[in-house]
Amino acid sequence: MTPRRVPFARVLPLIAAVASLAGASRAPAAGGNGPRILASFYPIYIHLLNVTAGVPGVTVDLLAPATTGCLHDFALAPGDLVRLSEADALVINGGGMEHFLDAARRQRPGLTAIDASRGIDFRPAPGEEPNPHVWLDPAKAAAQVRTIADGLAALDPPHADAYRANAEAYAAKLEDLRRPLTETLAPSRGRAIVTFHEAFPHFARAFGLEIAAVIRREPGSEPSARQLAETIDLVRRRGIRALFVEPQFPPRTAEAIARETGGRVYVLDPAVTGPLSPDAYLRIMEANRLELERALK
Repeated sequence: MTPRRVPFARVLPLIAAVASLAGASRAPAAGGNGPRILASFYPIYIHLLNVTAGVPGVTVDLLAPATTGCLHDFALAPGDLVRLSEADALVINGGGMEHFLDAARRQRPGLTAIDASRGIDFRPAPGEEPNPHVWLDPAKAAAQVRTIADGLAALDPPHADAYRANAEAYAAKLEDLRRPLTETLAPSRGRAIVTFHEAFPHFARAFGLEIAAVIRREPGSEPSARQLAETIDLVRRRGIRALFVEPQFPPRTAEAIARETGGRVYVLDPAVTGPLSPDAYLRIMEANRLELERALK
């Protein structure tokens, strides 16, 4: 799905106008008078559903639609600015993932922002480039969940214990998810794969895989002829057989590489789109485990 594009020059006056009305126009949250919590995008929203489960009065909303996928070209619409003005807290992934929010946040300096990745090293390994896709390592996802719970506990002290208990319950489910992934991928430690774009370094580091190449540096841009030739040469030289695409994008380039090299194309989901249900991340990652098991056997 193509992200909504709104020229920022047209949006900026709306940001200021909406921000000036934020305090006076806020209505009671649906379902109660508890805090309105806004998630920046899909994986953070799934975290929030789990952390806030059963807490009375709290309202959780999603800013970038669950069909958005890549956030590189996402732009705020006027309705998004209204939701920002009504929110009591904004929960973000951090690490540069939410650049589309920078100007809007400057216009609402009083908005509580909870950085779910506070304290997490964005480098998959020492010396590597920072990468914001930390939620794809279940252990780092659990750390995000606990940080969100701490932020909500400070925002809503009467329900602090409930947020933290929910976070620990969900962190246990993430640990239960991590164990079979570790067992499935243990025989493939050190195995080289090719992924669609730079979404999986944290995942690969967690489970002992090597990302030898990516098909696209940015999901919205095709590789040049030279880059494509270099990837084909690398795949041939190293005997790589597993090429992974993402369900949010067409597999054409990966299929072309597979035809030239004898490799096969599989699907690895970065969990940036999906159903709006608390167990969605768990089910996406279990599907990834089964696909990796099939690809690397």
